[in-house]
Amino acid sequence: MTGHIYRDVILEQHVRLFRGAMGAEFLFMDDNVRPHRANIVDECLQSEDITRTDWPAYSPDLNPIEHVWDMLGRRIAARQPPPTCLPELRRALLDE
Repeated sequence: MTGHIYRDVILEQHVRLFRGAMGAEFLFMDDNVRPHRANIVDECLQSEDITRTDWPAYSPDLNPIEHVWDMLGRRIAARQPPPTCLPELRRALLDE
């Protein structure tokens, strides 16, 4: 993903609308990955008066879904034989 795609698809199509629906309770968090920190993204957030809440790039203690991805990764890696193509990987993920 690039900063342009993040701005065009995520911020403009989803975050702006969600912010409007949430009103004063809106809280925006993203992490420190490069596309989120692109100048074009910063400019978009400033123009929409959206303030970021600090959030570490990888923090499983603050982002519980990371525990799910870790568990799935370990279970898929332990499969014998391991998936060798996308359809097999999809089936394995759905089985888990």
